[in-house]
Amino acid sequence: MNSTLDMTKIRQLNLFEKLTGVSTKSCFVYNNVIIFGVYPEAVSRAIGEAGRNVKRISAIIGKKIKVVGIPRNSMEAKNFIINIIEPIEVREIEITEKELIIATYKQNKASLIGRNKTRLEELKLIVKEQLGKELRII
Repeated sequence: MNSTLDMTKIRQLNLFEKLTGVSTKSCFVYNNVIIFGVYPEAVSRAIGEAGRNVKRISAIIGKKIKVVGIPRNSMEAKNFIINIIEPIEVREIEITEKELIIATYKQNKASLIGRNKTRLEELKLIVKEQLGKELRII
């Protein structure tokens, strides 16, 4: 499931593909970090030697960049979510037919939700677009 692309996302995707040589159709923002989703086997190639590609893109765009693998099954989906929300620790991630449930500690729950629920809304949008599921944090 892909979201609508605006001009800034298209520019960011084109810049990423041009500098890394790795194609991607997924770009989203979480916690003021631009996250590019690529196939898991292409993550290291997209990051580049010693993070060279990520540093160049970050310098050009002027924001932090992160590259994660797009999930193809539920195990990869758990790693996908963990990579997006790191360094926040979770107790458990459970995936049902309609929901993705993140169980976390009390202090980490506040970090996941964020001020004015901004991080929660961003994460809900990412889970809906990438996995086609609703998000619940307990």
